[in-house]
Amino acid sequence: MINKLMSKIEKMNSPVVVGLDPMLSYIPEHITKKAYAEFGETLEGAGEAIWQFNKGIIDTTYDIIPAVKPQIAMYEQFGIEGLKAFKKTVDYAKSKDLVVIGDIKRGDIGSTSQAYAVGHVGTVTVGSKTYVPFDEDFVTVNPYLGTDGVKPFVDVCKETNKGIFVLVKTSNPSSGEFQDQLVDGRPLYELVGEQVAKWGEEHMGDNYSYVGAVVGATYPEMGKVLRKIMPKTLILVPGYGAQGGKASDLAPYFNEDGLGAIVNSSRGIICAYKQEAYSKFGAENYADASRAAVEFMIKDITENI
Repeated sequence: MINKLMSKIEKMNSPVVVGLDPMLSYIPEHITKKAYAEFGETLEGAGEAIWQFNKGIIDTTYDIIPAVKPQIAMYEQFGIEGLKAFKKTVDYAKSKDLVVIGDIKRGDIGSTSQAYAVGHVGTVTVGSKTYVPFDEDFVTVNPYLGTDGVKPFVDVCKETNKGIFVLVKTSNPSSGEFQDQLVDGRPLYELVGEQVAKWGEEHMGDNYSYVGAVVGATYPEMGKVLRKIMPKTLILVPGYGAQGGKASDLAPYFNEDGLGAIVNSSRGIICAYKQEAYSKFGAENYADASRAAVEFMIKDITENI
């Protein structure tokens, strides 16, 4: 799957992933009205509105992006109905040949970590039958518990040719409370980066590892250091746009071949119709506004890296 993702990035010249992180407040009224008319103002109605919103964005962007990244918390808040919308979104994105990165940020140990991995990137056996539960292609993993928490994911991914992105240096302001702390004179995120590179050696694609890293766009100097520590690691870069990351900051995350990173934007894309720059589209054409925002993002990044 890492080979497919890298190939799509290169062929499309589009190192962009769209974060499908819907809140009900993001969804145009014509979508929620229709969903509530059918299912009422219920959790089922909310799930239907989210699914239809996502479908519209996928339909207008799938030909210019390699991947989408649904954040599972935005679906879990609506319980089982939200998870149904998550699964519909994953399946539909894959039907459009998009790579799906499940932003689940799981991290535990032993059989618990394995169960998370099986549920999202593996297969589960029920009696004489085998099923693929959520079926993302990659998931995000929290490394705080060390190898005990990450290795079960790597083991499952080896069986299914899928991958993970390990949190290394995140884009949020308080990330430094732990991630920047010095251990033997070096910041903790560098040590995590070294470990990610080691884990990655166990599960390699043609040129990049199935074990990727999450490094925020808001810390380009740190990104530069981590790029050197993890030369064969695909870096997932959140924080572009709404969180303050700029295209001019992104060059250090890429290798000299112009590859090695994929940049996420969530609100900047899915809420584009609410921005002044795309207001001409209106709420009815929210998905067209999202496509225009993706086109701008691709141009902005490729011209600055």
